[in-house]
Amino acid sequence: MEDLDRSPVPDYPSLLRLDGRTFVVVGAGQGMGRQTAHALASAGAHVACADLDKDRAGHVAVEIAGTAYQVDAADPEQIEAMLTAVRAQAGRIHGICDVIGMARWSKVTEMPDEDWDWSFDLVLRHAYLLIKIGGRMMAEDGGGAITCVSSISGISSAPYHGAYGAYKAAMISFVRTASVELAPANVRVNTIAPGAVATPRLARDRGLDVASMADGSLTKMAQTADIGSAMLYLSSDLGKHVNGHTLVVDGGTINKFPIPLDGADARTPGSVIGSRG
Repeated sequence: MEDLDRSPVPDYPSLLRLDGRTFVVVGAGQGMGRQTAHALASAGAHVACADLDKDRAGHVAVEIAGTAYQVDAADPEQIEAMLTAVRAQAGRIHGICDVIGMARWSKVTEMPDEDWDWSFDLVLRHAYLLIKIGGRMMAEDGGGAITCVSSISGISSAPYHGAYGAYKAAMISFVRTASVELAPANVRVNTIAPGAVATPRLARDRGLDVASMADGSLTKMAQTADIGSAMLYLSSDLGKHVNGHTLVVDGGTINKFPIPLDGADARTPGSVIGSRG
């Protein structure tokens, strides 16, 4: 029949491969960054593992046969030097994964001014620098993919960590703008917005074991590998037409109904939640 779809079907598994490509993971020393480095390396990429902690960067680089760089991601000169070194060694950079962020907790009305300024460097400045400097390099070299970790705190609300949420929201906006400006040069820019993730740092702070915080189910925190998986998708050709997007990886947390339900309401025909007045 003439109306049958005869469009070519790609080799989908091959689109996930990153053989011969070089990626930079900033914040690679532990948690989501380490899993991202492993995810990219498992698909064939050479990974430059950048972290403020030299030993952690080196440890992960050994695990995946990558290269290690110590860098303060809030320092433009260090970012420029690190990316220039990776580019010189590899010939070009095919992608950057930015996995940096930390929150300080306080009420909005009690937040110290220092926390607001501190949060800018820890949450947003590195993304700005990596997109600005890395985006320029990749645009000159034929394209690539930049993916930053934002947060559902930048989409919904961020009670008691308002500075973090505000800067994550700014990151999402900046990524959208960069995606439009860099698209003609074939550079894609996206973000991943996790919910709560069972990172090693969070486990230490709570005195808990990571396994007890996340077991792979939708009812507990995300595992760090869940973020690594999303990073791999957006970095690969499977996501080659995804640009300026924020991929929410939170197990559906952001969609939860705001009124507590125990199931009884759903089982009672004609039940009404709330009141009229």
